[in-house]
Amino acid sequence: MFTGLIAELGKVSAISKGESSAIFTINAPALISEIKLGDSVAVNGVCLTATEISGTTFTADVMVQTLSITSLSQIVEGSGVNLELAAQLNARMGGHMVAGHVDGVATVVALTPGDKWLQLDIQVPKQLSKYIVNQGSIALDGVSLTVGEITESDLVTVWLIPETLERTNLASKQPGDLVNVEVDLIAKYVERLVSKGDKS
Repeated sequence: MFTGLIAELGKVSAISKGESSAIFTINAPALISEIKLGDSVAVNGVCLTATEISGTTFTADVMVQTLSITSLSQIVEGSGVNLELAAQLNARMGGHMVAGHVDGVATVVALTPGDKWLQLDIQVPKQLSKYIVNQGSIALDGVSLTVGEITESDLVTVWLIPETLERTNLASKQPGDLVNVEVDLIAKYVERLVSKGDKS
């Protein structure tokens, strides 16, 4: 479980692609001392497992299926990636509950600068829009954000404050780029309960 509060903007230093998986090597000098073999690390919102640690880098295996359904397919050597370690239950929980299981991929439509913020508009898959509400929570590339608005055409607007722009890779997005979307976990549980009804 994660919170969507990015701990470090890491950098992909190498990618080795095979037939069924890829190996990402990620430079994370600020977090590396806290990462142990087998630890879960959210990389752009995707929960991956640290399989090797060397110096200031760690490696993680990414299955072809994961590449095909997430924005990790666009990652190249040198890409900046949002990193977060698993949440600790004895610490203050900021952000919101994020599982690290991507629900879908959205497309960046526009970025509009403001005085002290950046407006980010994304087109989300229609099947996800029912879980998104104005002022609700959403995770984009692993970043916990508040939905500013969602339209009937499934266009979602969020506002990025300077702190978010400085600490994450969202500032580097361009129209047409893909971002991983994880909708509110509670909304999915509620839907499941309602659809099952009272079977007792």
